[in-house]
Amino acid sequence: MSTHKHFDKICCVVLVFTLLITLFFVNGEKLGVKKTSSVMAYETTLFDTSKVHTIDIVMDNWDEFTENCKSEEYYTCSVVIDGEAFKNVAIRGKGNTSLSQVNNDRYSYKIEFDHYDSTTTYHGLDKLCLNNIIQDNTYMKDYLTYRMMSDMGVASPLCSYAYITVNGEDWGLYLAVEAVEESFLQRNYGKDYGELYKPDSMSMGGGRGNGDKFDIDEFMSSTDSTDTTQNENNKNNENTNNNSENNPQQFNGNFENGNFPQRPDDSRGGFGGQRPSGMTPPGNNGEENSFFGNMPEGMTPPGNNGEENSLFGNMPEGMTPPTDENFAQQFENGELQFPDDIKNNFGGGGFGGMGSSDVKLRYIDDNVSSYSNIFENAKTDVTNSDKTRLINSLEKLNNNEDIESVVDIESVIRYFSVHNFVLNFDSYTGSMIHNYYLYENDGTMQMIPWDYNLAFGGFMSMGSATTLVNYPIDSPVSGGSTEDRPMINWIFESEEYTELYHEYFNEFITEYFDSGYFESMIDEVVSLISPYVQKDPTKFCTYEEYEKGVKTLKEVCLLRAESVKGQLNGTIGSTSDTQQTETLIDAESININDMGSMGNMGGGRDRFSDKTETQQVPPTE
Repeated sequence: MSTHKHFDKICCVVLVFTLLITLFFVNGEKLGVKKTSSVMAYETTLFDTSKVHTIDIVMDNWDEFTENCKSEEYYTCSVVIDGEAFKNVAIRGKGNTSLSQVNNDRYSYKIEFDHYDSTTTYHGLDKLCLNNIIQDNTYMKDYLTYRMMSDMGVASPLCSYAYITVNGEDWGLYLAVEAVEESFLQRNYGKDYGELYKPDSMSMGGGRGNGDKFDIDEFMSSTDSTDTTQNENNKNNENTNNNSENNPQQFNGNFENGNFPQRPDDSRGGFGGQRPSGMTPPGNNGEENSFFGNMPEGMTPPGNNGEENSLFGNMPEGMTPPTDENFAQQFENGELQFPDDIKNNFGGGGFGGMGSSDVKLRYIDDNVSSYSNIFENAKTDVTNSDKTRLINSLEKLNNNEDIESVVDIESVIRYFSVHNFVLNFDSYTGSMIHNYYLYENDGTMQMIPWDYNLAFGGFMSMGSATTLVNYPIDSPVSGGSTEDRPMINWIFESEEYTELYHEYFNEFITEYFDSGYFESMIDEVVSLISPYVQKDPTKFCTYEEYEKGVKTLKEVCLLRAESVKGQLNGTIGSTSDTQQTETLIDAESININDMGSMGNMGGGRDRFSDKTETQQVPPTE
């Protein structure tokens, strides 16, 4: 009888404990417990970084596919990954400049295992990107950045090197990257994941079907006016940017009193940025040193007749082009007015970067239609309530209100610690304001990294190497102001968050560079991929340029780490208005372009392949 009484009590205790555990797991996230990620089999197969993998693309109509790559249409193929065959999968071309500017058929590709059959995956991976490593002589910018992000605890795409063959014929060394889609979300956030977006302005080329419309020459001419050297811009922006949405005559704070911004080195200064040899800086006398300066031979300045060769190209309906002789005066007097759709596309009338207000993650209003560049680029199936929830989060973010409820503090600060180290201005903190994913769950947002082949100053002209390696970590926005990028501005609006940002940045520098890990890791990667680079028949650079690029990348990273340490300890200014020339780390012996840049579009099949192999390529499994 006594035993029976105790048994009943024990059962009651077990039942209560079970109920408490159940309630804890059901409501764990509200109690501060983060969702667990899932282990995916492909993490240890294709994305094993200790070797170069092999991928053979098998298709009878390869030539037809290549000719139509820029259309981004899907074709059927088979792929053999490290000897394992997958039939009836889809392949298409992908990218912006990596698609539109290729002149040797070496395109980037997206492989969708589940395109024709939703049950087909590569060990759980639904989609795979094969990056052609264009504009990157080092072959490492994307790889290095994703590794840094992952090591800092940021949800990042997995990647590894893969040597591509087509129907058994050598094609080249690519970077295999986990697509940021369903498998990625499940791996990082579990099966009950939130919503995913890839904000991008439609006219900027982002997204399937737009890659072939991206014109590098048009882009270069339209963005040449953006002063991508931060040292002078942010000083001018502090007092003007907050009013930019109500002052359409201002280029979002980049122009003050009608004057064009100047670089610290005024030999590179002015509206046109860094100029080709033989091109003089612009003046205002309408003669040889006119608004666009003395143009190089064979290059004619834009006209002012409102036609296609006008100052701003073919103008949208309702927008009158300015004349070059009174252009600055028109800004000063507020005479340049833009239609509402133009003002919305450029963030309220300002040109603080080419992206629209929504891709800057600015709060515009409560109308879903005002955020088309976000919602039309959703990667998950979003409902109206999902959209409303995100808009509410953006409003709080922009008002710097209850930040802990709308931003994953640790994740976002860690993201920007690495992002601001690698100096990628083809990004959220640059003038194009794209190349990032936005993840949102229950109103809380995170940034997911994407596309760093133009990191370390490869995007446009970023001034001298000394300017680049000393780029201020607390004034990280190029082509605009920090105040115009709410997803990073909240960090600098709070002493507490700025201090946390500095702590994470110091952690990154200490663990990656002071420990010697970075140098040993770079050396290992060079040893791994160099034989494949040497035999790569479609590479965009020579093997010697690759070697020089790797050497330069290593030097830049080490000097950048030295500068960041100085900025953290106060011996070097960490903002654009506190840096002094005499305290900066000297990097004038470095040529940033040795690492590859936006102009690297060359290459050609067999053009750079080394006819005499001096390195033995190890067998791949």
